[in-house]
Amino acid sequence: MLLRNDPDIEIVGECGSGLEALGEIRIAKPDLLFLDVQMPECDGFDVLEMLGSDLPGAIIFVTAYDRYALRAFEAGALDYLLKPFTNTRFELALTRAKHRIRSQGSGETGIGRPERVVVKNAGEVCFLKISDIDWIEAADYYACLHVGPRSHLLRRSLSELEAELDPDRFCRVHRSGIVNLDRVRSLRLHEDGEYEILLETGARIRLSRRYRKQLVERMGVRGAALDV
Repeated sequence: MLLRNDPDIEIVGECGSGLEALGEIRIAKPDLLFLDVQMPECDGFDVLEMLGSDLPGAIIFVTAYDRYALRAFEAGALDYLLKPFTNTRFELALTRAKHRIRSQGSGETGIGRPERVVVKNAGEVCFLKISDIDWIEAADYYACLHVGPRSHLLRRSLSELEAELDPDRFCRVHRSGIVNLDRVRSLRLHEDGEYEILLETGARIRLSRRYRKQLVERMGVRGAALDV
C-alpha cells in the first residue's frame, strides 16, 4: 500500500516464501528488494546467499525481529525496518533506496550525491550538512558522525557511506574510519612507523598502511613528501 503511493515505484512481484522470492528475483531483476527474515522454505539470508552476485541494487529488510539487524547490514542491506514502523520511517528508507539506485545508474562521480544526512538524537531530527562532518567511525552496525564537539549515530554501514560520499572530499583511512580531507591538518609519524592523522578539531585518527597511499594521493601530495 505504501509503495503504490510513490509514482517512481513499479511493483514487479510479491512472494510468500524464500524459494519463490529467489526465482522471482532472478527473473524480474528488481532494483529494490524488501525482504523479510523468517519465511517458509528458506529465510531472507539464505535468499541473499543463493543469489550470490545477482543482488538487487538496494535491499531493505522488513521484520519484527531486532536481533538480526547486525547480520542484515553485514549481508549488504541498505536499511532495516523494524515492525511496527511509521509511514515517515518507511519514506526515509524508500528515499534512501531511490538515491542509492540513482547513484548506481548515473555512472558519474558526484551525480546524485546527498548534501545532507538525516539523524535522530533524543527525539530530535537533525539535518546535517555532509560538508560539516569532520570524520566518521564505525560503531557496530551504526556509523558515528563527528561534527565539531557533537557526535551523531546513523544506522548505516561505513561501506555504504563511503560509496555515497564525494571521494574528492572524504577518504577511508582505516577499516573503521573515514575523514573529511578539508579537516586534515597534519600526519604524525610514531616510533613504530605508523602514522596518525591530526584534524583541525584536534581529533587523532589512526592511518592504516592499507589506506596510506590513497590518502596521500587525495591530499595532492606527490614525490617524497611521505614514504608510502
